[in-house]
Amino acid sequence: MADVGSNDLVKVVALLGAAVVAVPVFRRLGLGSVLGYLAAGLVIGPFGLGWFSDPQAILHVAELGVVMFLFLIGLEMRPSHLWSLRKQIFGLGTLQIVACTAALTGVGLLFGYAPVVAFIGAMGFVLTSTAIVMQLLAERGDIALPPGQKIVSVLLFEDLLIVPLLVLVALLSPAEPSADTSRWASIGIGAGVLAALVAAGIWLLNPLFRLLAAARAREVMTAAALLVVLGSALLMQLGGLSMAMGAFLAGVLLSESTFRHQLEADVEPFRGLLLGLFFLGVGMALDLAVVRENWVQILGAVLAMMVVKALCIYAVARLLDSSHHEALERATLMAQGGEFAFVLYSTAAASGVIAATQNANLTAIVVLSMALTPLVTLAVRPWLKRDEVTLGDDVDVADGLSGSVLMIGFGRFGQVVSQSLLARGVDVTIIDNDVEMIRSASTFGFKIYYGDGTRLDVLRASGAHTAQVIAVCIDNKDAANRIVEVAKAEFSQARLLVRSYDREHSLELINAGVDVQVRETFESAMKFGHAALCQLGVPKEDALEIVEDVRRRDAERVQLELSEGLRAGTRLLIGNVAHGPTPTPFTRPRHAATPLTAETAEATREPS
Repeated sequence: MADVGSNDLVKVVALLGAAVVAVPVFRRLGLGSVLGYLAAGLVIGPFGLGWFSDPQAILHVAELGVVMFLFLIGLEMRPSHLWSLRKQIFGLGTLQIVACTAALTGVGLLFGYAPVVAFIGAMGFVLTSTAIVMQLLAERGDIALPPGQKIVSVLLFEDLLIVPLLVLVALLSPAEPSADTSRWASIGIGAGVLAALVAAGIWLLNPLFRLLAAARAREVMTAAALLVVLGSALLMQLGGLSMAMGAFLAGVLLSESTFRHQLEADVEPFRGLLLGLFFLGVGMALDLAVVRENWVQILGAVLAMMVVKALCIYAVARLLDSSHHEALERATLMAQGGEFAFVLYSTAAASGVIAATQNANLTAIVVLSMALTPLVTLAVRPWLKRDEVTLGDDVDVADGLSGSVLMIGFGRFGQVVSQSLLARGVDVTIIDNDVEMIRSASTFGFKIYYGDGTRLDVLRASGAHTAQVIAVCIDNKDAANRIVEVAKAEFSQARLLVRSYDREHSLELINAGVDVQVRETFESAMKFGHAALCQLGVPKEDALEIVEDVRRRDAERVQLELSEGLRAGTRLLIGNVAHGPTPTPFTRPRHAATPLTAETAEATREPS
């Protein structure tokens, strides 16, 4: 028993050691962590040094990394936001999948595969690797940007597609088909499981986490977070559906929860470790013997299928009005096959739809395409820079900056804010993405750097990781929300101050956890109202008291709206119609007042 235990420990140490050595080296070379994991897996796998003989067992466990990754993505996808992506998910996703399937099936036929085998091979290759693409997007800080959201939408649709594809494989199987009743029973079970998960997410999860939070047991909260992720994945698997989609759905259902950030912090370490293990398993699964025996066909198929898929994705993107830069970037990132192809091919082989040798060849093609993706993105990077803004010699790009305050946006609002900070001698770094404004500001003695504050790499280059304060002064509500999302996740040491567009935006920012939010017109409107009262002859002291009462009412409205919704504080407004709302105390006294003297009691006694 001791030998068995020590042998297992050696394998664990080997896995960790390979990752610790390979990933930093590959990242230092600019090749990315994904390729480092793949290379490490290939070296220590059954077709390298032979330290591991069953990569499929490791892949089976490591799929939990993909599951947790999609749970974290789900936490960022509020239902309202997901609904806003419906056209991209079902419109862009459907068009891209149909075009790629038709073209890749043609490639399979050209390589001599039978029509059914060519179609199965094409569908497996259409299912892009969620793990690789999301990892590359995360490393670049692009997940929250509009182009990244389009890619996420297509990935979600492709993940949903694995379910009908597995049903289709069962229908294509030459074996005796199952009875219609059992098929309908399977569909009913799947629908029931989906409904049960949604019901649990709506009525069970939040009360559960409130109960656990009251117990103040940190390790129990972590265990509960893992229970939600793994339990939702298991429930969907038992219903014949995708584990990853179950975890994603659980994340979406918890995205509005007050425990969202706590859940994210609890799951993140496990996600990173298991996702790295997944990439190691993919590297191990590359059968070099199969590649060596059929290297001409496999290498040709890899190149042909990646090029054809990339061209189809580019054409669809341009057809739907994406820019050249965005279309090329999407085509580069999504040109490979994915992890769900392994499930589809193995199921097809077990059902007799494709032969075992065809399964091995198709799997090798997908693995090689996944391994080549980081290299392809590096090779295409020079072309991706052609659409960037052309800067003159008088405009500097943010790089290697530092400062106590990082100010993002130098419009009318940011210019006024900067005066107080600069008057105190604070070290302020200012970035903006308006080249003409940067040039204009330089004539007034301001040094502004060019940079898009919604990008993680730009924020790092601008010194966000060392700043004490990040001041978001831009007038774009969506861009401000993206900056808040990135800054909260990556730069927790900095206090976050954000310019708010309106009341609704202020509530969003408060819920997002910003330190200070100021509505862009509120303070000026308060000042304006005070001046108007003074011009009407109201004494300055009385006018100031009235304005402070309005300010107090506004603060009370915000607190009500945070707990009860946007219209909850309407009664605190002072209307201008005859029977409008009457100003009332925010909280009624629980007990009647007690007179302190006999004179007071006599004065307040109601007449009989």
